[in-house]
Amino acid sequence: MNVFERYLTVWVFLCIVVGIGLGQMSPEVFQAIGRMEVAKVNLPVGLLIWVMIIPMLLKVDFGALGEVRKHVKGIGVTLFVNWLVKPFSMAILGWLFIRHWFAPYLPPDQIDSYIAGLILLAAAPCTAMVFVWSRLTGGDPLFTLSQVALNDSIMVIAFAPLVAFLLGLSAITVPWDTLLTSVVLYIVIPVLLAQWLRRMLLAKGNAAFEATLAKIGPWSITALLATLVLLFAFQGEAILRQPLVIALLAVPILIQVFFNSALAYWLNRAVGEKHNIACPSALIGASNFFELAVAAAISLFGFNSGAALATVVGVLIEVPVMLLVVHIVNNSKDWYERGVTNQRSI
Repeated sequence: MNVFERYLTVWVFLCIVVGIGLGQMSPEVFQAIGRMEVAKVNLPVGLLIWVMIIPMLLKVDFGALGEVRKHVKGIGVTLFVNWLVKPFSMAILGWLFIRHWFAPYLPPDQIDSYIAGLILLAAAPCTAMVFVWSRLTGGDPLFTLSQVALNDSIMVIAFAPLVAFLLGLSAITVPWDTLLTSVVLYIVIPVLLAQWLRRMLLAKGNAAFEATLAKIGPWSITALLATLVLLFAFQGEAILRQPLVIALLAVPILIQVFFNSALAYWLNRAVGEKHNIACPSALIGASNFFELAVAAAISLFGFNSGAALATVVGVLIEVPVMLLVVHIVNNSKDWYERGVTNQRSI
């Protein structure tokens, strides 16, 4: 992990402080930025999101989809957890914690928005950071790449209807035109651009491709941090009034991370997959494509929304929590392999 990735939580905390401070000192500047919209899309944030997402998508080789057939059981676990468990479990956790148990401690006018942000976070499976987590656990790189490519292919089609369905179940109205615009802007177009750029760079040789990835890699985190400064400049007043909100929003996110990673890890063990397949399968089920979630939350509900804040909390806790999951799967390798060996001997 580079220095930006390793200390992402520290940078996010700094963004909270800087963003809140700037928002209090120069509110008119950020109000002007907030008005820079076309068809409900904020232009500065849209540009930042593209700078965030495209370098990450350059790493995805859709040609790796051919590898899927080599680990059908592991891919099956990944798809089951990512698309049938994770979004629905988060909707349930949001309903329990945000709408009921924590409701007395949260702004009542933002309850629905907080739940929407949590759903957006859970409906976007991790893309780039899962390569880092997989490498730290000795995961099979081809399996990691194939599951990311498959997830991204599904996300192009399934993200909008899945989010709309879950928001509908939670009694949250979402404009379909805005949701579809977000999908086109922040999934379809970046995927197409990234694949076009990938082919162009690879035509110059693998060394040129790797050099370009190394050069533009920090752009993603820098753009993310700039977006967070904008978000916290808008959210500053609400956070200063109720600083407990961030801690309360973190609870369902933390539960979901540990639940989904443990479920995927155990299911891979139960079906007899190798440890270096189970690790990336579990890690992609635990982490999120938070850049997409942040972008969609801003487009759908605005800078000042609880949805935007909820997705940012996901960014805040991503690195330390995922490093803990990496530690757990690395240290449980003997336990995992005993179970697989026992199953094969039956």
